[in-house]
Amino acid sequence: MSKIPTPHIACADASMIAKTVLMPGDPLRAKFIADEFLTDVICFTTTRNMFGYTGYYMGKRISVMGSGMGMPSIGIYSAELFQFYGVETIIRIGSAGSYDASLDVYDTVLVTEAFSESSYAKVAFGMRGKSLKSSASVNTKLRAAANKLNIELKDAKIHSSDVFYSNNPNLWQEVRDKYGCKCVEMESFALFANAKAYGKKAACLLTISDSFVNHKVTTSEERQKNFTNMMKIALELANK
Repeated sequence: MSKIPTPHIACADASMIAKTVLMPGDPLRAKFIADEFLTDVICFTTTRNMFGYTGYYMGKRISVMGSGMGMPSIGIYSAELFQFYGVETIIRIGSAGSYDASLDVYDTVLVTEAFSESSYAKVAFGMRGKSLKSSASVNTKLRAAANKLNIELKDAKIHSSDVFYSNNPNLWQEVRDKYGCKCVEMESFALFANAKAYGKKAACLLTISDSFVNHKVTTSEERQKNFTNMMKIALELANK
């Protein structure tokens, strides 16, 4: 493996990236966080015209960077951040589809465990389990941050899927009932695998964007600009 810059992060100065990184999937959400919440922002580049941002929140230095969609993408970016840029903690902040009536649109979810059919962890690191847990110590801090901000946070085991479209219309019910997953996204399992392999910390906050149960749905603009509670919780933790 190469040293910095890496094949996917063009930043040649590791000091430009903070020890804690917030990682939405959507690069536009990363820009929104930098514009709305951070001061003294500097920009660093990744490949494919994606950008990362480092700035200050309440005096604490923090970076935010888009991961792209899916486990291969977040697997690449988070591995390079952990291995070559000295990043210690990555908090994914993303959207999810609800499998359970207890999670409605705009609810904020703290991922305690991610189940996946993906071979990512097995192929990369020889990990054979189908579920991986997030960092308990980071989760404790996220719960405290949510409590301080008076934001309700719902713990959940989630489904990290490689598949967005499926010919099986009942797949979501099967995963929910067999594995106890309350919602679905496409990245956390790979992030948690990387953190475990490299001795780092990873957590995930999600906002419910749509529901398989009641068929509610949010727009792409709402997902980009209005899912702010999870951002505030993550930023509050980073300010510790």
